[in-house]
Amino acid sequence: MYYNNDTTVFLDGKWIKAKDASSGMYNQTMHYGNGVFEGIRAYQSTEGSNIFKAKEHFERLIYSAKKMHIKLPYSVEELIQIAYTLLDKNELVDAYIRPLVYAGDSMSLMPSNDSHVFMAAWKWEKYLGDKPLNVMLSSFQRPNPKSCHVEAKVVGHYTNSILATQEAKSLGYDEALLLDMHGNVAEGPGANFFIEQDG
Repeated sequence: MYYNNDTTVFLDGKWIKAKDASSGMYNQTMHYGNGVFEGIRAYQSTEGSNIFKAKEHFERLIYSAKKMHIKLPYSVEELIQIAYTLLDKNELVDAYIRPLVYAGDSMSLMPSNDSHVFMAAWKWEKYLGDKPLNVMLSSFQRPNPKSCHVEAKVVGHYTNSILATQEAKSLGYDEALLLDMHGNVAEGPGANFFIEQDG
């Protein structure tokens, strides 16, 4: 469960209970996937909670919103402050933070004139744990860079990740590895991929 009756979230400039948060059923993000988000970790430090690369994450959130023509009326500094306040309000130190910028009501394929900013946090253990993983090459590829802004973290892009993860799990693997259109290693469905070579 990501929240309980006491969980506080940020929505459009207000602090409210998660159970009371809602959005319109005609919002463009739900129907067409035109929204942007980040997945940010906070860790215990000697001085309390420390948000990992907060500036870089929120810079990318603003960049993603701009690329997708979604209005985001907060600065990097304001978003960082909201994130730390969110942790404090929920008494979280080691946590996962999810900012989401979603579009207003629009059934048009033009960007919506309205947008909403939501931010939540919850306790979430390591995404893939600590043990070695049994990984497969997915039959799904990372989207062609000319098909969309793949460098932006867009809600709709993650249908690709859901399909790759489901395929891997259904075949008995722990995780998938996606290749790009040229057959090069691109990323995991929900994480970057790194290789250690020559020590």
